[in-house]
Amino acid sequence: MLLSASVLALAASIPICSAQVFQGFNYGSTNTDGSAVVQSYYESLFTTAQNLVGTSGFTSARLYTMIQPGTPNTPIEAIPAAISTKTSLLLGLWASAGQENINNEIAALKSAIGTYGSAFTDLIAGISVGSEDLYRISPTGIINKSGVGAEPTDIVNYINQVKVAISGTPASGKPVGHVDTWTAWVNGSNDAVISASDFIGMDAYPYFQNTMANSIEAGNSLFFDAYDATVAAVGSKSVWITETGWPIGGPTENQAVPSTENAKTYWDQVGCSVFGKINTFWYTLQDSYPNTPSPSFGIVGTTLSDTPLYDLTCPSASSSESLSVTSTVSSVASSVPASSSADPTTMVTSTVPATTSAPVSIAAPDPLSSAASDPSATITSTSILPSATATGTATGTSCPADLAGTYEFPYLIIPVDSTTPKTAKGTSYNGIVSPTVSSIFNFDIPASYAGKACSLVFLFPTQGKLVTSSYDLSGTGALNATQLTGPASSSTSYSTTPAVKSALGTTSIAPGNSYVIATQACAAGQTIAYELSATDTLALNYFQNMGAPAIGLYITVC
Repeated sequence: MLLSASVLALAASIPICSAQVFQGFNYGSTNTDGSAVVQSYYESLFTTAQNLVGTSGFTSARLYTMIQPGTPNTPIEAIPAAISTKTSLLLGLWASAGQENINNEIAALKSAIGTYGSAFTDLIAGISVGSEDLYRISPTGIINKSGVGAEPTDIVNYINQVKVAISGTPASGKPVGHVDTWTAWVNGSNDAVISASDFIGMDAYPYFQNTMANSIEAGNSLFFDAYDATVAAVGSKSVWITETGWPIGGPTENQAVPSTENAKTYWDQVGCSVFGKINTFWYTLQDSYPNTPSPSFGIVGTTLSDTPLYDLTCPSASSSESLSVTSTVSSVASSVPASSSADPTTMVTSTVPATTSAPVSIAAPDPLSSAASDPSATITSTSILPSATATGTATGTSCPADLAGTYEFPYLIIPVDSTTPKTAKGTSYNGIVSPTVSSIFNFDIPASYAGKACSLVFLFPTQGKLVTSSYDLSGTGALNATQLTGPASSSTSYSTTPAVKSALGTTSIAPGNSYVIATQACAAGQTIAYELSATDTLALNYFQNMGAPAIGLYITVC
């Protein structure tokens, strides 16, 4: 089997007498009916994992909270269950509910250390402070309504509090880190969390990359593209695979079809490549007790059984030579929907990707979206510009310069800097333009837009109207817009920016206005990229946000 270069390098670096490689599943603190998971059921889950037919070595468990449901800060009953079954633990503290909740999480952690001592701390593989909190505040997380998140500064603060809390205890020296989607780790805005973390937990689900070609045939390469991109972004920090899997049932996401057959293929190609080489926590052992969610990722069904729903025997090397994983960080830049919602207690919503059907294209019914700017101040800055490759026919009418109808949010924003032409800045939540910096915006245009018109619009409300965003504006000049020959990726730098396909002209901007930059036939079924740069001394740095009022670059459809 051909493996990712990162996996091969990691495997080669592990000495014969190396420390344990942890391998297990994710476990929520409640069942699908909202009832709390109790010690006896945790023991049954952990024992089932250890005895699954066709496997060995599933002796670890990842948790999302330290607190037993229904209590302020009583330690979760998974801990005595782990002690009785000799299951190692990747502990979790929920970090998206503010300082008071972190106080309770830390209190539960300290209480568990005091109660169980080394019988507990000897089982600690690591401590994760938070789960996908950074994703949930990202533009994609906001679009997908993934719940409340936390800022990078908050996560860093919480990590440091946990390190102080375990100092001088039997848990002192255990690695403390953070778990998030791979797209959060390649975003330079989150570098402070990388620096504060002893390890990096990466969640990646090709099934949910529904703006890309994501059939099961592509699942292998999509996953390892995500892994390699994360490894490249975090430097020397160890990367743990904290969530991945393929559903056995549920809706089709673009080309990704849930089935036991496809789940088996993903297990064989991805799981069997990393088990025993990288700390891995698969999603998931069971997610259908007592009710089955949609999608469902469980390896066993509603009734616990050592016999899985599909064969978990890994293929031999001779039978898997045709499997291939890319060894480079490719242009996979689609944001992955979250695999955790705002509720840390539920087995389903704390671990299953929260947005199973929300498309990137949104038909927004909320009339507040039109408050992105003064409706009397819509400015069309260019004429109709038909696309040479777009399907359909451009019309002579611009689409609305607001988000009251169907629109597209950029799934990737990449700043590039002419003063450091070979440096890839990675993904950003902000649109940035200045005399030296420009920003590239990737959009995926659904095939269903064939025959429709698409307008590139820039929404720029006054600072005083913004609630969930802000901007810095200085200098004089205009925005210069171009369409590029291809999309950017997280590894794009100034020197590797795709060539200009067409110039869309300049637009002088002022707060309190919205602008139609260009209108053309929708490039249905394509990924397209636009670059915004500045003329003269103009400098603008804003947080792209679709909240009311919205700010930033969008495509509206009519």
